[in-house]
Amino acid sequence: WNAANLLICFVQSMTRGHFTVKCTYFLILYRAFTFGLTFLLYTSFHLSRKPISIVKSELHKNCSHVMEAPSESSSSQQPVLHPELDCSWKPFDRNNYKQLLGAMDYSFLCAYAIGMYLSGIIGERLPIRLYLTVGMLTSGLFTCLFGLGYVYDVHSLGFYIFVQVANGLVQTTGWPSVVTCIGNWFGKGRRGLIMGLWNSHTSVGNILGSLIAGYYVSSNWGLSFIVPGVIIAAMGVICFLFLIEHPNDLKIASAQNSASSNQVVVVKSEAEPSAISFMGALRIPGVVEFSLCLLFAKLVSYTFLFWLPLYITKAAHLDAKKAGDLSTLFDVGGIVGGILAGVLSDKMGKRATTCAVMLLLAAPTVLIIWSDVCLVNGPYALITTAVSADLGTHKSLKGNARALSTVTAIIDGTGSVGAAVGPLLAGLLSAQGWDQVFYMLMTADFLALLVKLHLDNFKGDFLSI
Repeated sequence: WNAANLLICFVQSMTRGHFTVKCTYFLILYRAFTFGLTFLLYTSFHLSRKPISIVKSELHKNCSHVMEAPSESSSSQQPVLHPELDCSWKPFDRNNYKQLLGAMDYSFLCAYAIGMYLSGIIGERLPIRLYLTVGMLTSGLFTCLFGLGYVYDVHSLGFYIFVQVANGLVQTTGWPSVVTCIGNWFGKGRRGLIMGLWNSHTSVGNILGSLIAGYYVSSNWGLSFIVPGVIIAAMGVICFLFLIEHPNDLKIASAQNSASSNQVVVVKSEAEPSAISFMGALRIPGVVEFSLCLLFAKLVSYTFLFWLPLYITKAAHLDAKKAGDLSTLFDVGGIVGGILAGVLSDKMGKRATTCAVMLLLAAPTVLIIWSDVCLVNGPYALITTAVSADLGTHKSLKGNARALSTVTAIIDGTGSVGAAVGPLLAGLLSAQGWDQVFYMLMTADFLALLVKLHLDNFKGDFLSI
């Protein structure tokens, strides 16, 4: 029981026992409420991930100090430059700072990728509401802990790596849970458009995270983490109070309330299907192929996510706040791309073909950052939402809806491998020039396209996905 169940009691009492007459309208309202609630829940996840990309340019700053030797004639002395004394945050004041920053990204994303494979399996066997709540509260804790490194003047690389790994693991509770929940509430009709709109929470979270982190980054970068950490923890409490995982949970609560009002209720007992195994999920047609496609698409998307603000700072010589604000255009492109992909896939009835066309257009435009993000984030959003939901309810499962979380975790977990490799390679290649990074992104776009073409050549039930 949570606040949503209490709401059912209130509505039933207000309708004087005629809750079943109002049930359809109430389900429609709560479906809209679930759409908005899960949107905000995952917005807070991305809001808490974004600060690290904004704070990077503050952790390593090219600001040499001008010092004067103390003497009586110092007024006539020329200032002595000490370029080795800068205002960077140790240990990121070294010459290999790009590799160190890349290692922080890699530690988070590698832990996220590994944890994602386990998260879906665990999520199928635990109540989603409790599983998601615990994940959000602990994620808030570790996000705040990173910011406290500034407050308590912590300069240990090991501390920041540990926080990133721990945060990466607990953040894996989010995606399988919210996709399973939204998949339970919405059928296949116009799923591409619905999921495209809903998946814009990723970009909205990134934009809000950029703005919040950018507001504090120059004065107190610790608050760039602490404020988002408090927000995601608060959303975890809201999740615990209001989230209902499945429409059937409303019906059960309604039946229990009717029984308590001395009404005769007959509840049909149905054996709950067992959760699918990891290998069983891999055997669903299309899961492996879409997972590999997402690997390359997410490599491109997360390289932009983690390195674009720093690139803008170095290339355009802007301060951290302005670079963070400008990088939000990346996420506006993500919103447009996700909705466009959803609409096109609904119209065409073929999600694989939609992904292939957008990836084909993405590779040549990688240097035009906004358009490339729009085209890459389209397939990224489509695969992680509508395609995952379609595969998780594939007819080969014979109505077993408990595969949705595992399928989502496998696809997003594989994609997260690319998300981990991309920023790491960007940290290594950027030392040789930013052109090398863009060549890597173009290669990843083409590889994603090749996987999609391989998928389209198969004959099978999943071609219409």
